[in-house]
Amino acid sequence: MKVQEIVGIIKGTVVSGAENLENTVDMAFASDLMSDVLTVKTDNLLLLTGLVNIQAIRTAEMSDISCIVFVRNKKVTEEMIRIAKENKIIIIQSPYSMFKVSGILFSAGIKPVF
Repeated sequence: MKVQEIVGIIKGTVVSGAENLENTVDMAFASDLMSDVLTVKTDNLLLLTGLVNIQAIRTAEMSDISCIVFVRNKKVTEEMIRIAKENKIIIIQSPYSMFKVSGILFSAGIKPVF
């Protein structure tokens, strides 16, 4: 699914990486524990999290995750945006809970990792 489609169905706001909205994702992983994210090895992965700090961006960088959705209307910092841009990571903010975003994406055909 194209990231642009995801933005629409989760009522998201693109904060970084708008030039890459044609990218696609196949699977999603939802977690606030970045140590769990580091164990996932798959391509075209979307990360859903409510953990709004530099560690989330750095974890995505280390795991080759190109798109992060921050749930529960969490707001990212300027430093997070700067690092995401440097690493071509798309950042989306959604007003929905992690559970709701997961359900919407699953219903739309995004596969879970496990």
